[in-house]
Amino acid sequence: MARTTGPRPEIGEFPIDTGTCELEPDPYNPNGWVLRINGVPSSHIDLADPLQLDFEYMRWIASLVDSRWAASDRLRALHLGGGACSLARRFAASHPQARQVVVELDGRLADLVREWFDLPRAPLVRIRVGEARAVTESLSEDSRDLIIRDVFAGAVTPVPLTTREFTRAAKRVLGADGVYVVNCGDSPNLATARREAATIGAEFACTAIIADAAMLKGRRYGNVIIAGSDAPLGEDPGLARELLGGGVPAQIWQDARVRAFAAGAQVLED
Repeated sequence: MARTTGPRPEIGEFPIDTGTCELEPDPYNPNGWVLRINGVPSSHIDLADPLQLDFEYMRWIASLVDSRWAASDRLRALHLGGGACSLARRFAASHPQARQVVVELDGRLADLVREWFDLPRAPLVRIRVGEARAVTESLSEDSRDLIIRDVFAGAVTPVPLTTREFTRAAKRVLGADGVYVVNCGDSPNLATARREAATIGAEFACTAIIADAAMLKGRRYGNVIIAGSDAPLGEDPGLARELLGGGVPAQIWQDARVRAFAAGAQVLED
């Protein structure tokens, strides 16, 4: 039977290679869908508007990228961790010259996401099934401008994707002014974020952190965005103003404050 064109989301729970995923409609948005992987919210897609990002940490990453690259730039992006490809879909709309690869461990999930959502096709967005570290280490030097690590096994990032050796491998793949961005999930003690910041700071000349005030004060569980580059990060005053908007206002810390935050934390190693 001929396949109909266009996205075909399906409500329900589905077996995937790494467990189960569940797709459910967003009760507050008639065009929105929420993807859960093994019971954990993973992604949100607005079928009518690829620029709409429901998860705050994704908005923060998008704001950082927008401040660094113009819409007309031919951005070369590598996404480690696929989910519903929300950020890749967003950058395809905001940076139409971008060329993106999304690395997803779960092949069945990648097939479902392609079937359910209106993802741009290769070469605009290509999904590569594989393990994030192995794929990164296989890539050519100076072949990407941006690497976003958003990989979780349950509530934590696999340790091999947090170490200095892996960070060094990511840096090798980046161009001279490239940016490495990680989504660090952490508890109120911020021990993981401090160690990740120390690790990224050990390999990159410049660092930045984006998170909301409650998270940075150790008042809740949540996400801390940590970025590294050999070019200055977060100096655009427009970025700071933009981060203060939205449902969860965020702060950006530049390099000196990030290094003070990470002082004394042990660098993660293989």
